[in-house]
Amino acid sequence: MKKIVFLLVVILSSCQTVRQEVDLIVINANIYTVANNFAKAEAFAVQDGKFVAVGTTEEITKKYTATEILDAHEQTVTPGLIDAHCHFYGLGLNQQVVDLSGTESFEEVLERVQAFQNQKKKDFIIGRGWDQNDWAIKEFPTKKELDVIFPNTPVALERIDGHAYLVNQAALDKAGIDTDTKVSGGEIVKNAQGITGVLVDNPMQLIDAVIPAPSKDVQVKALKDAERLCLSYGLTTVNDAGLNRATIELIDSLQQNGELMIRVYAMISNSPENLKYYLPQKPLKTERLNVGSVKVYADGALGSRGAVLKEPYTDAPDHYGAMVTPINEIADLAKRIAASAYQMNTHAIGDSANAFVLRTYKRVLQNKKDRRWKVEHAQVITTADFDYFENGIIPSVQPTHATSDMYWAEERLGKKRIKGAYAFKTLLNKAGMVALGTDFPVEQVSPFLTFYAAVARKDVTGFPDGGFQMNEALTREEALKGMTIWAAYSNFEEHEKGSIEVGKFADFTIYDKDIMTIPAIEIPNIKAVQTFIGGVSR
Repeated sequence: MKKIVFLLVVILSSCQTVRQEVDLIVINANIYTVANNFAKAEAFAVQDGKFVAVGTTEEITKKYTATEILDAHEQTVTPGLIDAHCHFYGLGLNQQVVDLSGTESFEEVLERVQAFQNQKKKDFIIGRGWDQNDWAIKEFPTKKELDVIFPNTPVALERIDGHAYLVNQAALDKAGIDTDTKVSGGEIVKNAQGITGVLVDNPMQLIDAVIPAPSKDVQVKALKDAERLCLSYGLTTVNDAGLNRATIELIDSLQQNGELMIRVYAMISNSPENLKYYLPQKPLKTERLNVGSVKVYADGALGSRGAVLKEPYTDAPDHYGAMVTPINEIADLAKRIAASAYQMNTHAIGDSANAFVLRTYKRVLQNKKDRRWKVEHAQVITTADFDYFENGIIPSVQPTHATSDMYWAEERLGKKRIKGAYAFKTLLNKAGMVALGTDFPVEQVSPFLTFYAAVARKDVTGFPDGGFQMNEALTREEALKGMTIWAAYSNFEEHEKGSIEVGKFADFTIYDKDIMTIPAIEIPNIKAVQTFIGGVSR
C-alpha cells in the first residue's frame, strides 16, 4: 500500500507544470495593452527585454516565476509613451541656457537674463522661451534695453517656437548683420530707428554661425539631462525633429555604452552635408536608435507670422509669411528622398505651405508603396486639402499647440480659417491615425498635457469653458494610440513597440491614476510612477 501511495505522489508531482524562470513579472495591474481592440490585461512576463506573455495574474503566476515580481496594486500601466515630435537634444541644451519660458513681460525677460549672467559670466549669452503673445503688450520686443545692459556681450534670445531671435547690437556686429543685409526665407525686422534686433527664420542662421559651439562635455550633459526629464514623464521613445550627423553619432555612442537608455527616432536635418552622407546609405537601425528620415522646413511659425498663408494674415493684411525652404528646393529634395529609403518629414504650419507639401508628396510618391511620409504640425489646412491625407500621408501633430495658441490664433487667421486649424479629428478621419507629440521645448515635456489637450481641448486653467472647437477633440483611446502604437507605426516600428504584446520590447509606464477614466481636469496632474525600457526601471 505504501508503494502505491508513493507512486501516486510521484505521478502527480510529475504532472505539475514546471514554471518558467523569467526576468520580471508584473501582476495585479490595470493594463491597457493598446492591442487587439484595446484589450485589457492584469499581468505580463518579461524575458531578455521583451514581453513573453500577457494575461491575468493567475495565468502568468501559474506559468512563470521570476526573481523580480512587481505587484502593481491595481495601478494603471500602458505601453511606454512615444513623443512623435520633439527636440530632445534641444531640450537638453536649454537646461544650459537662460530659461525664459513663462515670462509675463519683457521686463521679466531682462531680469532673468541679468540674473543668469551675474551667476554664469558667459562670453555669449543664450536664452530661450519668450513669447510676446503672453505679455500685456503683444508686440515683438526690441534690442534697446539689451544694448544698454550688455553693450559688449553678445545676446541671443530665442522665441518659444524656435523661429525668431531677439539679439543685441553686439550680436548683430559679431554676425556682420546691418541694414544692407539681405536673407531670403524670413525677415530682419526693422522700424523707423533701423534694425530692431528681431530676426525671423532664415536670418537666424547668421547668428547661429557665431554662437560658440558647446563642448562635448556640455553635449553629453545636455543629452543626459533631457533623458532624465523625459523618463520622469513616462517617455520611452522620442522623435527628435532635426539632428546633425555629429549629434546622432554621439547619441549612438552613448546608447552603445549604456550611458543613454531612451530610444531615439532621429530625423536628420536637411543640410547638404547630412544629405550627402546619409541618403546613399541604408537607414541606420539599432534597438535604441532609428535614423531613417529627413526633417525639412517648409515655412515658419504662426506665432511669429512666419507660417505661409494663402490669404494675408488677418492682423497683418499685407503679410503672408515666408517659405523657409524655397518651393523648388522642396520639390527637388522630395524627388531625391523618394529615390532613397528615407522618409520625408516636413514642417508645415500655414495652409499654403501645407497645400504645397501635400501636393508634392502625392506627385513624387506615385507608385511607391508604404512610405509613411509625415507632415509635421499640419496646423492650418484648407478644407479641400484634407483629402491628401487619404494617400498614406501621416499627420504628426502637437495638441498643446492648440491650447497654447487659441488665445491669439483667431487674430492671425480670422473666424473662417480658424475652423481648419488644429483639426486633429478631421486629420484622424482622413489619415486613419495621428501621431501625437509635444514639440518640446516649444511646449512642456509632459505627455499628460498632450493627452489632456487632445481630449479636453482646454488649457490647465480650464479655458475655454466647453473646450476649443470640440468637434476636433480626440477620444481617450485615440489619444493613447496616438502616443503609442500610431506613433510607433509612423516610425516603421509598430512590430517592436507601441503596445504590450508578446515579442515586443518591454517598454511600459506605470501611473498613479487611471488616465482613461479619471475626470479630464485631473489628467495634467498624473504622475509617472515608474518608466521601464526593455523591462528595466529607468
